[in-house]
Amino acid sequence: MRSMSSPCSSKGIAAIVGVGPKLGCSIARKFAYEGYTVAILARDLAKLSRFAEEIAREAKAQVFAIRIDCSDSKSVREAFEGVLSLGFVEILVYNASEPVSCQPTKFTAISLESFKRSLAVSTVGPFHCAQQVIPGMVERGRGTIIFTGSSASLSGFAGNCELSCGKFALRGLSQCLAGEFQASGVHVAHVIIDGVIGMPRSSRGDQSVDLTMDPDALAQTYWHIHNQDKSAWTQEINLRSSSNQIP
Repeated sequence: MRSMSSPCSSKGIAAIVGVGPKLGCSIARKFAYEGYTVAILARDLAKLSRFAEEIAREAKAQVFAIRIDCSDSKSVREAFEGVLSLGFVEILVYNASEPVSCQPTKFTAISLESFKRSLAVSTVGPFHCAQQVIPGMVERGRGTIIFTGSSASLSGFAGNCELSCGKFALRGLSQCLAGEFQASGVHVAHVIIDGVIGMPRSSRGDQSVDLTMDPDALAQTYWHIHNQDKSAWTQEINLRSSSNQIP
């Protein structure tokens, strides 16, 4: 575990699993600016440490980089031992997914090992991560868990078997946890990202029209979900660009 920090008040731990330069970083940055101690988790610790340093510097926050392999239950347990050593987890965002080809892949060309790993990251990983934090959330009577889904969570497309099967299962996990734990004060939500995520507008340096989704705008929605009143909790939301017309 590597830490990049500056003195600040903390409201609890925001654990963001699956942090890359786009959505994961934007979510982590948003919670850091809001005063949370942030733990960012991913496989590549070197890249993760650079993200942590950047976010800590910008937000003047405590940011910890922790390596995790979401397909490996031992790695998940060890990673969350580090997370929980920082304090109580107020919010868990599971944003990890196994990279898949942009081009459709023939079903007969998918190896069993590749299929298993995709399922492990999209389904077994969030199962293990949620198990690490739910007991503490139930004990305190509060907490938020947000799972990142995609259009593949709703429809299986030809050539998209690996992603769709995992995302379908993730959606089911989200619904099961919401049904079981919302009465205990744990808010579980599933966010469907229906579109292509680009880089934040603030880093592009221009005002040209871009049809990709701004990760900073998406991160605002994650923040809003976390702060919703119990009388009006979102359990699932579908986000898309205004340029992405519903067929």
